[in-house]
Amino acid sequence: MTCSQTCYRILGLSLGTAALFAVGANMALLFPNWDVTYLLRGLIGRHAILGSGLWGGGLMVLTAATLISLMGWRYGCFSKSGPCQNMLISLLSSGLALLGALICFITSGVALKDGPFCMFDVSSFNQTQAWKYGYPFKDIYSRNYLHDHSLWNSVCLEPPKAVIWHVSFFSVLLCISLLQILLVAINFINSFLGLFCSLCVT
Repeated sequence: MTCSQTCYRILGLSLGTAALFAVGANMALLFPNWDVTYLLRGLIGRHAILGSGLWGGGLMVLTAATLISLMGWRYGCFSKSGPCQNMLISLLSSGLALLGALICFITSGVALKDGPFCMFDVSSFNQTQAWKYGYPFKDIYSRNYLHDHSLWNSVCLEPPKAVIWHVSFFSVLLCISLLQILLVAINFINSFLGLFCSLCVT
């Protein structure tokens, strides 16, 4: 049982730390090149505005991490809770964290597939307007920009280094959400082992 509580503490701390990193990565996506003017002008991509790293991989996972940590420290209402109650709380917390991590993972994957929201030259495709904001790698270019690095500095004109910024932080969010899913899976196993050991002792 002591081992199970120690695992709750470690998992809670790890999930909480990952959630804070997810919040930081999503915040960075709202300020390309640390410039607030793009957000004020409404020139931020829908994947970043959706904020799945803020409320999904961030707030939802952080809430679950707090509950898991409290179980590990046997704090407050968890001080006299039995194994079955611990199991139920752990499963609900894990479910909340898993949902948040999955939302963040899916959104990040779609964002990487669609590419960044930026200003690009459409004069060769549309004679009436030379420049516009949009998703050039989704709407115009058929080549996979993730593999063709020659497109990274030649397509998006504004914000500067928009592709690198987009790929870097959404990749971070993707990795964080994968880590969160792994930690949730470990928490499921720890919960079942804790319940089994408690029942065996009694």
